[in-house]
Amino acid sequence: MKENIISALEKVRTNSPLVHNITNYVVMNNTANALLSLGASPVMAHAIEEVEDMVTIASALVINMGTLSKNWVEAMITAGKKANEKGTPVIFDPVGVGATAYRTTVATQIITHSKPSVIRGNASEIMALSNANIKTKGVDSTQSADSALDSAKKLANETGAVVVISGETDFITNGKDVVCIKNGSPIMTKVTGMGCTATAVIGAFAGVEGNMLEATSAAMAVMGICGEIAARESKGPGSMQVNFLNQLYNISADDINSRLKLSYE
Repeated sequence: MKENIISALEKVRTNSPLVHNITNYVVMNNTANALLSLGASPVMAHAIEEVEDMVTIASALVINMGTLSKNWVEAMITAGKKANEKGTPVIFDPVGVGATAYRTTVATQIITHSKPSVIRGNASEIMALSNANIKTKGVDSTQSADSALDSAKKLANETGAVVVISGETDFITNGKDVVCIKNGSPIMTKVTGMGCTATAVIGAFAGVEGNMLEATSAAMAVMGICGEIAARESKGPGSMQVNFLNQLYNISADDINSRLKLSYE
């Protein structure tokens, strides 16, 4: 797997895939800078009048429902349908699903009409997608990642998507196979939009790798390793943001070979 991760990273840096993001106000700057640091090319395009044109030239579409509005939901679904038509991978981040009835309804609509290739969320979000009776605490998880694994497998089998649970251990599953990545740092949870950044980074890798399980595993491994290294050099969340971007830019094959903590279930 190390060789696959290193190869995928080189493909991102060489091909600079265009990642079309329909994302939230809170994280636009963070995710754009993360994609640039990694070597990808970000575009933030939300107007329904242009999303079909934009997704047509993109290597991946990232849909993030952090700050919802009726017009944006329409644009997300329109872009998702076009991506499906073009065979472009759709990466979905169901931010805060389960917190309100509206968010749960929108998430269901996006999954139904945009048919994501990858769904990434925290444990509570993944459980809420699998069970409408599960409630979440805003955008924060109230569950551990391992407790959501059965829900993730169920969701993957129902949707055909690779499902990612972010947490102290990241779990990536296609409904059958499970990849576990134990890289990262607790300080990452103190930086706003780090999960959203992970979703965008998955978009970059999905844009160059046809196997979604491998692409997603590579993305989460790079996120975790960069987080570990950045945390070691940071005094707090403020410097963590800067150091994390620097590490995305500088991560090497040696970093991956020496630090990767990956296993299978």
